[in-house]
Amino acid sequence: MEFLSPSTVEEALEAKHAHPDGVPIMGGTDVMVELNFDKRRPPALIDLSRVAELSEWGPDDGRIRLGAGVSYTRIVEGLGAGAPALAKAARTVASPQIRNRGTVGGNLGGASPAGDTHPALLATDAVVELASVRGRRKVPAREFYLSLRETACRSDELITAVLLPEPTGPQQFAKIGTRNAMVIAVTSFSLALDRERRAVGTGLGAAAPTPVRAETAEEFLAEEFDWEGGSSPSEAVVRRFGDLVASAARPIDDQRGSAAYRKHALSVMARRALSWSVTEYRKGAA
Repeated sequence: MEFLSPSTVEEALEAKHAHPDGVPIMGGTDVMVELNFDKRRPPALIDLSRVAELSEWGPDDGRIRLGAGVSYTRIVEGLGAGAPALAKAARTVASPQIRNRGTVGGNLGGASPAGDTHPALLATDAVVELASVRGRRKVPAREFYLSLRETACRSDELITAVLLPEPTGPQQFAKIGTRNAMVIAVTSFSLALDRERRAVGTGLGAAAPTPVRAETAEEFLAEEFDWEGGSSPSEAVVRRFGDLVASAARPIDDQRGSAAYRKHALSVMARRALSWSVTEYRKGAA
């Protein structure tokens, strides 16, 4: 196995162009497990930990440009106000040690349906920046996930950043696991209310072969929500929203939970997220 250690984005892109089968590695929280258990033996590893640009974040034309190598810990510490849903999701990832090493770029690259950051990226309409020697392009998170562990990232491309819209309303993230920490999600849910566009965003994790949205639920809530004053929706609206979220899921039975339980959990999390959001929204509208 060849080991490459570029120090700039340009060098990294040249390395990926020369080794399209090479596997990028930053924190190594997923890749090293696969290597240690001999589940993967790539011809080359491309170590990106020395590429400074990937570990930077800051404002970018009204959005936050989050480098693909920014750790979960830094997201929790620095983006609670700028990207609330993503910060809440990052806080639930594994242990402090994993959060110190793991990155959103790695989560996107692995594309596990149970990845903790995917629902928040979908709900907030984030954009994934992909780069190669041919240039850079932007792919909405809602178009990034193609099939099970398959994404829009081409073989000669690297995930370089995520562009996060400035929040204009409450954002939530909820996750259910078999315990409170060090756990893969049984299922997860994210909700974002956009006061300016009067739009609703959702994201579901561990609920289908890919992370998915509940588009019918989004349209329903956008029509029913009190965007002027943030009054509490009726019980019928809340329950219908939860049911529509659950109906968007295509879960499986596995060792972590049954398909029926996952759908039930999504409905409950959706109703709770809506309740939290109404409370926050009303405070902001006061």
